[in-house]
Amino acid sequence: MFKQHVLPWLAARPAQVNSAQPNRRAARLEPAAAIRYPESPQPQDTSVTSQAEPAAPKGLFLRHWRRFLRPRRWLLVLSFVTSIVEGSTLGALSWMLKPLFDQVFADRSTQALIWVGSGILALFLLRAATSILNRWLMAMINQGTAAEMQKAMLDHLLTLDGAFFQTNPPGTLIERVQGDTMAAQGAVLSVVGGIGRDAVSLAGLFAVALSIDVTWTIAALIGAPLLMLPALGLQRYIRRKSRQMRMQAGLRATRLDEIFHGIQQVKLTRTEAYQGSRFARIVDTIQRAEVKSALGRAAMPALVDVVTGIGFFAVLLLGGREVVAGTRTTGEFMSFFTAMALTFQPIRRLGELAGLWQIALASLERIFALFDTLPGHHRPARSAAQPSPLPPAIRFDDVRFGYDADQPVLRGLSFTAEAGQVTALVGASGAGKSTVFHLLTALAEPSDGQIVIGGVVSTQLTLADQRRLFAAVTQETGLFDETLRENLILGREGIAESRIAAALDDANVSEFLSRLPAGLETPAGPRGSSLSGGQRQRVAIARALLADAPVLLLDEATSALDAASETAVTEALARAQEGRTTLVIAHRLATVRDADKIVVMDQGRVVEQGRHAELLAQGGLYARLHALQFRA
Repeated sequence: MFKQHVLPWLAARPAQVNSAQPNRRAARLEPAAAIRYPESPQPQDTSVTSQAEPAAPKGLFLRHWRRFLRPRRWLLVLSFVTSIVEGSTLGALSWMLKPLFDQVFADRSTQALIWVGSGILALFLLRAATSILNRWLMAMINQGTAAEMQKAMLDHLLTLDGAFFQTNPPGTLIERVQGDTMAAQGAVLSVVGGIGRDAVSLAGLFAVALSIDVTWTIAALIGAPLLMLPALGLQRYIRRKSRQMRMQAGLRATRLDEIFHGIQQVKLTRTEAYQGSRFARIVDTIQRAEVKSALGRAAMPALVDVVTGIGFFAVLLLGGREVVAGTRTTGEFMSFFTAMALTFQPIRRLGELAGLWQIALASLERIFALFDTLPGHHRPARSAAQPSPLPPAIRFDDVRFGYDADQPVLRGLSFTAEAGQVTALVGASGAGKSTVFHLLTALAEPSDGQIVIGGVVSTQLTLADQRRLFAAVTQETGLFDETLRENLILGREGIAESRIAAALDDANVSEFLSRLPAGLETPAGPRGSSLSGGQRQRVAIARALLADAPVLLLDEATSALDAASETAVTEALARAQEGRTTLVIAHRLATVRDADKIVVMDQGRVVEQGRHAELLAQGGLYARLHALQFRA
């Protein structure tokens, strides 16, 4: 439940997560005409691919085969057989030209005309049937495998911790799941299918050529050695440019994601042109890389053209003289010449497949680098014990943590939230209050010390068991572009309508629900944009009430409400706190006067704790913060 309710919100709070980020001084206001936005540096890919060594090409394909292609191996076999049959028709067609010229045209045999013509017709019909079947099978394999890759990648991404998502923006990950999988799978199957068809075509055509004259065949291949070194260089070039394109595609998706999610800020700060120029630089980089990659791919079949032209010239000089001299028949020469001419397209396609293979490897490198990324912390497959009794007491014992190794956030934090009581965390911004919630919900792990929940050390619990203990109401509502009902239940089945109605009443959602056009079936819009801030907050509160977890985490849960709604929701939260351990992050000290314990934090440590009146009497940090807020 907690994973469904709180994870999206916490993952979307990088500004609060990294409390160690340096503060930036506000720029002096200038007239609109005088504002100049600096040129942004070329974006660099900070995703996991750029940090990982590329795997060997052989290893990449074997991993791809074992994980995604092998379950469809029989479809692949059938597709390979159809491509072989399709490819073999070219050799048979070139062989049929010999009796066509020697028996039909030269000897004027009507009987030969019938069987040769029927044979050629049958070859074309067979080629058409196998071509259709092969492409249908390849489409099934391609789409099915790409879908499995996308599902597997998302499942894996959901296991990674918050640190991964701090360094890999959503747009980049979207491009990984969508773009890389489709590019890799499409290229892989094009290569696999093309090799079956074109390799067999070449084998059949060369067999026909060799059966006619070995010397002519050798002459036709005289330029083949010229392909070797240029082909190797082109393959490395294409792979490098393809890798660059995939990285830039991730940056492009990230730029679009940030622009559209922050469209209000873009308009309010009048940075449309600035954002457009940043996006244009990325697109221009992709364009240049794509053009260069296309040039490299085009050079492969162009080299084949050069070699083939040399071979044809040699065969014409050698074979043409023998036909003129009468030592060879016209049918033999035409059969041989047709066989070699028909090798032209298969060889060109194989040259193109070499470029496609490099594109596939570039995408597979990124895909398996992502699969090889593991969470920064490891939990047991089964919890050693379950917290007892519920609601649990929560104890921090000398906990230390930092998002960066050289910038600690918590410096030996120790306090206890008693079972069934309300514990408030107060302090200045950057004191580490939000980090406490991240550690409790296992979005991060302490670098030292331990957290004890209901008598069980947190690291002895599975992630699911730990997160199941918590429900949260925060400043960020984390609503999805779904109906209000789906935002409340988040896919859980069996929730009685009476429970939903009670949660709606307690969270004061019923007050505005009747005014919505479709009630609970009304779409919330992207990030809840169809609702006001106060309405979104009340929906989030109702969702937390439905979670029915033993620990309630509140982070300024009423900050977006008007006075009347705040009073109603505060009463609802007070009812929700009954029988639960509650931790509250508070910035407005008036909201925590009645807490059972107030923990005052400063620079990652507890400096004071007690009840409201006790802390005021001590005259310490809490008293100073209180005086600042209530000075008027």
